[in-house]
Amino acid sequence: MNMQIVTGSLLIYRLTGSAVLLGTLSLATALPVIVFSLFGGAVADRLQKKRILMGCLITSAVIALCVALALDTGNLSRENTGSWWILMTSAFLQGTTMGLLMPARQAMIPEIVSREQVMNAVALNLLGFNVLSLLAPGAAGFMIEAFDFKSVYYTMAGLNVYAAALIFFLPHTSKITVHAGNVLLDIKKGLKYIRQDITILLVLTLTLTGVVLSLPYQQLLPIFVDDILGVGSTGLGMLMSVSGAGAMAGSIILASLPNKKRGLMLVASGFVSGLALIIFAFSSSWALSLAVIVFVGLGQSIRATTGGALLQSYAKPDYMGRVMSIFMMQWGLMSLCTFFAGILAELVAVQWVVGGLALLLIILSTLTISLIPRIRQLE
Repeated sequence: MNMQIVTGSLLIYRLTGSAVLLGTLSLATALPVIVFSLFGGAVADRLQKKRILMGCLITSAVIALCVALALDTGNLSRENTGSWWILMTSAFLQGTTMGLLMPARQAMIPEIVSREQVMNAVALNLLGFNVLSLLAPGAAGFMIEAFDFKSVYYTMAGLNVYAAALIFFLPHTSKITVHAGNVLLDIKKGLKYIRQDITILLVLTLTLTGVVLSLPYQQLLPIFVDDILGVGSTGLGMLMSVSGAGAMAGSIILASLPNKKRGLMLVASGFVSGLALIIFAFSSSWALSLAVIVFVGLGQSIRATTGGALLQSYAKPDYMGRVMSIFMMQWGLMSLCTFFAGILAELVAVQWVVGGLALLLIILSTLTISLIPRIRQLE
């Protein structure tokens, strides 16, 4: 996933030089993630989550392999005008797969650990993700410079197969319950439950809004590294890796903390990410950009861990998959926002786009801490 973020966005920008198409690539991922996450959550409440994970990982491997072959044969290249449609198609298929996979992966955690250990387990799970956020982008940037883009896609295909092989050894965890009616009815019931549970609704709203305002910078990084900082694909990989280091530090800290003041930590993550992104957006110094990107990753780690832990602690088990499907829509919503940010970046400087979204995040966090005591009181 982390290699895909670096490689796909940089490849389409190198092929087209268009911020609009860079944003459109995010849109091609966003729409199926948003739509199919709803189905993924309902399916996760019906089927063994292990089987869902294995099937989706194999599908992701096939998608990456097809892109690699297109690059290898020259069907996807700068000389072949309009071949960027291959990347758009792969992004759509990848978004569909992730929409089905992510709810099951998150909903599986409270089936493995006790309620008191949920935040620690979520933090450790995110730590594994953040370790790869630290290593994978740098590796992808190095591979692009030393070899080519196709080598990264072949590697991604192999890693997905490897992941599916490891998932095979997981136990069957969930108790399968026969659901009356179809999947659409399950989705409707899940949305009704979320609407009626004020705590779940507030945590979801705050978490998803934070994602929409803070994460689009990732897909716009190719513009920063090529046009503002002048550090190329290696610099892009370094920025992603350093951000991953900040996120990893946050995960390590949260993995050792008790279930206290998680509501306040969720709000604090918005202040940390927002301030760091404002500084990053208007920085023309490579050293300063590297320094502040650590705090962007830290804020994202705190938000993802505390938001996920609160939902898995307070949601009813029968609705866990459907609640987590809304939570995992964050990736689709991020990409959707990136699409519009890419369009704005064609009209105004990209620094003002990223900085403006970060300022809105700080304002939202201020209003939340001031006006919603329920969030402050969540343990």
